[in-house]
Amino acid sequence: QVQLVESGGGLVQAGGSLRLSCAASGRAFNEYAIGWFRQAPGKEREFVSYISWTDYTDYSNSVKGRFTISRDNAKNTVYLQMDSLKPEDTAVYYCAADRYGNSWYSSPTQYDSWGQGTQVTVSS
Repeated sequence: QVQLVESGGGLVQAGGSLRLSCAASGRAFNEYAIGWFRQAPGKEREFVSYISWTDYTDYSNSVKGRFTISRDNAKNTVYLQMDSLKPEDTAVYYCAADRYGNSWYSSPTQYDSWGQGTQVTVSS
């Protein structure tokens, strides 16, 4: 398994940008698919974005065209670039890892390892 640590959250005005990082420790990071999820108060954890170990990417409809996921295997890090942020993007953002990944990547239950989360707050 890998251990994950998120960073880069903060307070930003609507229309602004943030870049989240998900740093992994452990072996064979390049064999792991990484998902980003978010959870707002009183709501269920929801899928945001995914990058496979072969660099296939996907996004939820709510962030498509505004967020970009990427990975740097040399740094054991996955990034989530978030542009044109909206107040409804406010949530705790989590990254999660699944070795080799699978087709059910939008479900939180598919992941073995989770980070502690980073708060993103978008003011109107």
